[in-house]
Amino acid sequence: MKEAIQHLRKSDPILSAIIDRVGEYRIEFRSPEFETLVKSIVNQQLNGRVANVIFGRLMHAVGGRLTPETLLKVRPSRMRKLGLSTQKTAYIRDLARLTRDGKVVFAELPGLPDDAVIERLTQVKGIGSWTAHMFLIFALRRLDVLPTGDLGIRNAIRKAYALAELPLPADVETLALKWRPYCTVASWYLWRSLEPNASP
Repeated sequence: MKEAIQHLRKSDPILSAIIDRVGEYRIEFRSPEFETLVKSIVNQQLNGRVANVIFGRLMHAVGGRLTPETLLKVRPSRMRKLGLSTQKTAYIRDLARLTRDGKVVFAELPGLPDDAVIERLTQVKGIGSWTAHMFLIFALRRLDVLPTGDLGIRNAIRKAYALAELPLPADVETLALKWRPYCTVASWYLWRSLEPNASP
């Protein structure tokens, strides 16, 4: 990681100042498995605490072991009673079916290039590029992922680089050329820069 930090410091003075402020790189990883992706779908557009409560109820409903088979035994009506929307219920069940039927094979994902992982995951209803990017970063531990559509990243860039408006995904892509091949590390620091204790 020292090499990544040195590269980012050298290539971008603004990011270098953020690294000084935020401190040590402390990304927290998750397992690259079915349960992690289900949790990502539950988390979409929800407050973290609420999402955790709903996910906890879902884990209880499947008897503590979340697999495609245990999930598909829970009726859609019961999933909605746990707090999941009709849409998220459909998305999670679609993921479970595709995983059960061998269309999404989690054991294969670590060996695939980023584009292929995104292609496999976005065939699931409700999984777009943002969720696929989060899986690449936090579950597959890829070092050069740039979630250009992420609002937190765009807000952090606007603040750090004193931009008049929120940058478009294409602007983020252009700015990030100097961060490659460590866009994940840059993204983590940008997210952290928005936290109150990281402010100057």
